[in-house]
Amino acid sequence: MSSSRPVSRPVRLVLWVAAVAIALPALAVAVLLNVDWNRARPWLSARVGDALGRPFAIRGDLRLTWERQGHTAADTTWRDYLPLPHLVADDVHLGNPPGMAAMADKAGPAAATDDMASVRQFSFTLDLLPLLEHRIVIPVLRFDTPAVLLRRDAQGHDNWTFKPAEQPSPWRLQLHQVVFSKGTVHYVDALTRADATAEVDTLAGDPLYGVAWRLRGQWNGQPVQGSGKAGAVLSLQQQLAPYPLTARLTVGATDISVTGTLTKPTELAALDVQLQVAGASMARLYGLTGVLLPETPAFRTAGHLRASLGPHASDWHYDRFTGKVGASDIAGDLAFRTGGARPRLTGAVHSTLLQFSDLAPLIGADSNASKRARGVAPVQPGDKVLPVESFKTERWTSIDADVRFQAQRIVRERELPIHRLDTALRLQDGVLTLAPLNFDVAGGKLSSDIRLDGSGKRTPHALQGTLKASARHVQLKQLFPALPAKETSVGELNGEATLSATGNSVASLLASSNGELRTVINQGSVSKLLLEEMGLNIGNVVLAKLFGDKQVKLNCMLTDFSVSDGLMHTRQFIVDTDDATLNVNGTVSLAQEKLDLTLKPDSKGLRVFSLRAPIYVRGTFKRPDVSLDKGVLALRAGGALALAAVAPVAAILPLVNAGPGGTAVSGCAPLLAPQRK
Repeated sequence: MSSSRPVSRPVRLVLWVAAVAIALPALAVAVLLNVDWNRARPWLSARVGDALGRPFAIRGDLRLTWERQGHTAADTTWRDYLPLPHLVADDVHLGNPPGMAAMADKAGPAAATDDMASVRQFSFTLDLLPLLEHRIVIPVLRFDTPAVLLRRDAQGHDNWTFKPAEQPSPWRLQLHQVVFSKGTVHYVDALTRADATAEVDTLAGDPLYGVAWRLRGQWNGQPVQGSGKAGAVLSLQQQLAPYPLTARLTVGATDISVTGTLTKPTELAALDVQLQVAGASMARLYGLTGVLLPETPAFRTAGHLRASLGPHASDWHYDRFTGKVGASDIAGDLAFRTGGARPRLTGAVHSTLLQFSDLAPLIGADSNASKRARGVAPVQPGDKVLPVESFKTERWTSIDADVRFQAQRIVRERELPIHRLDTALRLQDGVLTLAPLNFDVAGGKLSSDIRLDGSGKRTPHALQGTLKASARHVQLKQLFPALPAKETSVGELNGEATLSATGNSVASLLASSNGELRTVINQGSVSKLLLEEMGLNIGNVVLAKLFGDKQVKLNCMLTDFSVSDGLMHTRQFIVDTDDATLNVNGTVSLAQEKLDLTLKPDSKGLRVFSLRAPIYVRGTFKRPDVSLDKGVLALRAGGALALAAVAPVAAILPLVNAGPGGTAVSGCAPLLAPQRK
């Protein structure tokens, strides 16, 4: 007969504890599996809504299941055998912040909804053990058919900025992977006049990219479309790993292509891509980038774009870029920094070969066909020569700039020997300066300083401009090398100009200009062919009237104009040839583009020329009219007409004495000798 020994109290206590330890989780799992979680939807929706500061609702089923995470045999640990809670919610909606719903009708019909985001099904798995360390670890977060609407109103208020937490949370969130299928992101922005929708979906079998998207809509009033790919959806565990991306976009007439990486995609910390941009004009990039660039012909560039992005300031660098602007090549480095009073653009750009006509859009001097090509309405009247296209000075205060530009050689359709352009462009607080703006041309130099005040502080809706320019030792023979040897002029050109004006275009600036303009041509020869090469149709007609179509030896030509409110008055205008001396009097209206000049010839001998009458130059710049005064005979046997009445020569002497030692080196010296006395 056997007897049983009673179990000691400590042993029974241990057994009870073990039973409870096993039973409680089992009971908890049983309860969790059998609880109707839909009853918790109102409470859960309210708590999440309070935390986010906007409406949140789970309108479909809410259920909890337990799942094991699938791993390969080599990666399996004891934790992988533990089932993890898997929460599934159907028909989930996240609303807009207070006050944003009233903007729906202003944002357009596509934006007329109270939801910022909705998803057909939302699910995630929660790792339990990290909760003991105040870590919320979610291995996989899944969205099925998500729809996101991002909006910003005209005051800059958006619906994607969430209210900050009142106190820092001791909990840390670690999201390993996000998976979604067939989602849409709709972006509506009143500031950039954007309304675009992207269709997003996951990729299968791509070794580099995990997401693909297509975009279509409007941006700043221009149609936008494009497509691209990005890396495996999101990994917060690998924030320092480069996140691959590639995209091609067409915005209006601008094509953009990028391929590279993004560091810390959730924070947009850094960008490193190869960028290619092509468009009708660089100025069209302002609506996309906020960077003020000049009007240009069609362009394309390619380079390395780096960016360091911060919450208060960002640095962008476009390094070693190359490209074409019209028929001109460009290359260089640019840097763009945000933060401070306004963004700032700095850098250096150079060109080996610059087409002279590619500079015309800078001042609106290109043709109407060129304007249409770069997206500007043709505004140039058919009967006007001076460009009337307005400068967009309202953008000048949006950025500061300091950019150096150099060109080694400049060409035009008719050969023009400009070997070098050097300028420093500075834009500070709405004031643009080109100082210096220098050209090396035909053995001489054109030097100028230009200042345009577009800040609107002194003259609202217009800019104030000043110009100081000088030409020294420009050789006419080099200036027109395409001319035959017998037609070539051997003289030298010197000149200077000082002007100030107010306006919003080249035409309006010249129409209000004040200052003076002087030029001297020392010796040389003049022919109809030369004047055709210079484009001086007026002079061409005058020459034919006076001398016929032949070569005329030019001893000296002096011009000295005063300019008052856009009206040029001749203070001194003398043309001295072997046959005659001509004195020119009258005005040139830059405001009305009209000519009113009288040429009075004085014969140097008894020639047929001495019987000519004065010549009147009338009409407009576009259609000049040259006529003879048939009522006045010009037979003046030895009488000088105008040299005794010309203005003092003191102002023009520095141009005559432009040679070494300050002595007159041309045929102008005998002409001015009586005036010196």
